[in-house]
Amino acid sequence: MEVNETNRPTEVQTNEAENLVPTVEQSTDNVKYEPKQTKEEVIQRLKEINSNACEAEKQEIDLLKQTYYKLHKAEQEASRKAYIESGGEPDTFVPATDPLEAELKSVLSEIKEKRNSMVAAIEKEKEDNLQKKLEILEKMKNLTELSEDTGKNYNEFKSLQQEWNEIKLIPANKINEIWRTYQLYTEKFYDMLKLNNEFREYDFKKNLEQKTRICEAAEKLADEPDVISAFHQLQKLHQEFREIGPVAKEMRESIWARFKAASTTVNRRHQKHFEDLKEQEQNNLDQKTVICEIAEAMEYDKLTTFTDWEDKTQEILALQTKWKTIGYAPQKMNLKIFERFRAACDEFFKRKAEFFKMAKENMALNLEKKKELCEKAESLKDSTAWKETAEILAKLQKEWKTIGPVPKKYSDSVWKRFIGACDYFFEQKSKATSSQRTEELENLKKKENLLKEIEELEKTEVYDETIADKIKSLITEWNSIGFVPFKDKDRLYKEFHNLVNKIYDKANLSASEKKLSNYKSGLKKENNLYKEREKLVRIYERIKGEIKTYENNLGFLNSSSKKGNSLVNDIARKIEKLKNDLTLTQKKIEAIDETINN
Repeated sequence: MEVNETNRPTEVQTNEAENLVPTVEQSTDNVKYEPKQTKEEVIQRLKEINSNACEAEKQEIDLLKQTYYKLHKAEQEASRKAYIESGGEPDTFVPATDPLEAELKSVLSEIKEKRNSMVAAIEKEKEDNLQKKLEILEKMKNLTELSEDTGKNYNEFKSLQQEWNEIKLIPANKINEIWRTYQLYTEKFYDMLKLNNEFREYDFKKNLEQKTRICEAAEKLADEPDVISAFHQLQKLHQEFREIGPVAKEMRESIWARFKAASTTVNRRHQKHFEDLKEQEQNNLDQKTVICEIAEAMEYDKLTTFTDWEDKTQEILALQTKWKTIGYAPQKMNLKIFERFRAACDEFFKRKAEFFKMAKENMALNLEKKKELCEKAESLKDSTAWKETAEILAKLQKEWKTIGPVPKKYSDSVWKRFIGACDYFFEQKSKATSSQRTEELENLKKKENLLKEIEELEKTEVYDETIADKIKSLITEWNSIGFVPFKDKDRLYKEFHNLVNKIYDKANLSASEKKLSNYKSGLKKENNLYKEREKLVRIYERIKGEIKTYENNLGFLNSSSKKGNSLVNDIARKIEKLKNDLTLTQKKIEAIDETINN
């Protein structure tokens, strides 16, 4: 039985490629169309499409319609929000009529009508072409049954083939069936009709040359940089291959095998292209999911100051910037993951707006409270009841600290007013109580001497229990010293605590070395060191895993905040601590190995 060569290209396309084309169209729909930012731009583009609706792509029309209604919905949400903020009830909100919507529907209706007419015309053309080809097949069938006047029959048969090839579109469900019938009559004519050998061999040779040319063109497509273009070019070559008549029997299998091999190479590249695209889209989805999780993990109860909110705002903006650098996710998830991220961002900015609104109201109340304290302080500044008044002013100062912030434009002036009244009283009191002033100066000298001692301790390289006891003793002594001059109080306090904090920070580093030293001293060969080593190895691997996870999350962030990104810094500190733990664990393992080997 002969190989039906001209049917095989259709099989290759169906088996290897037909399910791949929708994938690339779905994944790249929005990339090839210029995005529209306003409803007017959408309608203008639809009018341009309407002028040549039959040539337009349905995907672009659908995208424009979707874009319009997204913009429409955003406008309604903004109007609803403004309505509620102005005191309206959510249930009574009625959106305004969109004056552009009627125009949109009118243009879409015209486009639809034109495209429906075009589709109907194409379908009618296909049916007409089918009837024409059926008539040609009937004529070809009759010629295969005639054995006289071969020259005339040959010319008539070639004319029917030419007429066949000029007819293009027919219903898709009839293509393979009608082609098989055509091929049957063609081969039957050439194989069974007693043609003149000269005509027969010439026809076979010409067909072989044309099919060889098509094979060469298909083989060159393996080096075509544009995989999509190569695939579409291959489809045209398949159509050409079909339309060429048969070759000599001994060449039919080999020429088909060559064309099939070239087609397989192109189809595999096409398929791999979409597999790679699918993998990249999944990777994009993974990155966007991490960003969503970070945005959703905001601890709103810890955002209690303007600085907190501004720092977190910079983090959200950094996440949005990062989001824009990531490509599309798989189509079925692309809109969902975007809506998820947008919901997290909307929630953040909604809460921020609520905080600032409430904070503004609270600051106005705080300003009134601080003005009342200013009035009380000013009423006491000329008092000569030094002790009683000093106690009252001290209470007022404590009360001042419990009151929250005031509007920035009033902050300096109200503070200067309050502290000015307090300073005036204490200066008058100081002048009237010179003996107390002398005592404060002596206390100042004592504390400055203590600062020098603490500075010497801070320079110590190795911290032990003696140093710890010494610093505790100095702290106790510091606390036992009485008042110092008011103007030096804050300076001394700051210097003292900075030095103590530095000492404690160094002491913590020494503690890590001390832990390792104590651990080494407790190692004995008679203990089950192998079991202990296995436990440390598991701890080591767990810490490594935690470091990797934090570093991956850190890679998704790119903060541009001038004030610092608290989330990034937080993760960085955790990574640093884990690395220190990792180093200590490694040294413990090395200590066990050294004990075992000795």
